[in-house]
Amino acid sequence: MNKIIAVDLFNNPIGEYTKEEGHARPVLHRAFSVFLYHKDKILIQQRAFDKYHSAGLWANSCCSHPQPGEDLHLAVERRLQEELHIKCHCKEVFSFVYYHKFSDDLFEYEYDHVFIGEYDGEVPFNTDEVAQVKWVQINELASDIIAFPEKYSIWFLTSAPKVIEIINTYSK
Repeated sequence: MNKIIAVDLFNNPIGEYTKEEGHARPVLHRAFSVFLYHKDKILIQQRAFDKYHSAGLWANSCCSHPQPGEDLHLAVERRLQEELHIKCHCKEVFSFVYYHKFSDDLFEYEYDHVFIGEYDGEVPFNTDEVAQVKWVQINELASDIIAFPEKYSIWFLTSAPKVIEIINTYSK
């Protein structure tokens, strides 16, 4: 069963819930977002159309929740394998808290750890999780986020600008 780790504002664990319980009310919980890049491109994914929230929206390369007792870095590796069928070394670059109410019984309230990794290869993604993936030139993505924010998940809109800034710094 998928569980989430409830945390306080300082990322200290304070409980566990099923994923469904944690999203049915605003429970702050630990999550992670992974951004893969290569040169001047970022890999983004379109979420599967049968996801219970943000279905069909574009998001970062991979995202999920660590399981109780699971090391965060190992959770990132596990989820990259499950969603994208790839291995890639990633490092955490920042974290942030965000909140979004989708409906009276569906919330995202996450302490999101953001990871980046450099990857250049095939992405034979899991079609149960992902509708499609594509490599997007960073400047084009930045413009598209401004012009069409409704195409992107809420956490992506919050984290992508900072990730773009970090990747641009690395590539100089």
